[in-house]
Amino acid sequence: MYESSAELAENKLLVLYVIKNIKYPITNAQLTEIILENNFINYFTLQQYISELITSKFLRYDKVNDKNLIYITDNGVNALTFFADRITPLKKKIIDDYLLSMEDSIKKELTINGTYTLNNDGTYLIDLQALENENLLLSLKVTVPSKKQASSLTSKWKENPTDIYNNIMNLLFNEED
Repeated sequence: MYESSAELAENKLLVLYVIKNIKYPITNAQLTEIILENNFINYFTLQQYISELITSKFLRYDKVNDKNLIYITDNGVNALTFFADRITPLKKKIIDDYLLSMEDSIKKELTINGTYTLNNDGTYLIDLQALENENLLLSLKVTVPSKKQASSLTSKWKENPTDIYNNIMNLLFNEED
């Protein structure tokens, strides 16, 4: 049940390796999904490792556009540089392959936000956002009368944000005078 110190070190280094190799900060949920989908560490142990890595200043949380994102610190990069050879090559390959296959999906999830909330009058407020390199490109708030419309609009935004963004920009900058 108890881990050896070598296994403990490898698992913490694996967490640092994932965050460093994804090349941009991710949410705790995304990190958890990556680790759990590859069956490396169980959920509760992973959350303990994240907490310990933050306490040790190898990772940090920053709030960016209402999302708590996990960043690797310089201390974390240094530790990983010195001890990366303690992560088995097979685990590195599994992570590298997984990140390569999921990179677009993870990046899209971080850069495209679409949520809706119920207003006091029974309508729904939709909040759509597009980010690039943590800079807000577009923020659009729209009120619709039904939950079905709110859900549909939010889904369409998340499925095809590039075309919708381009259409909005083209309409706004149309210079047919």
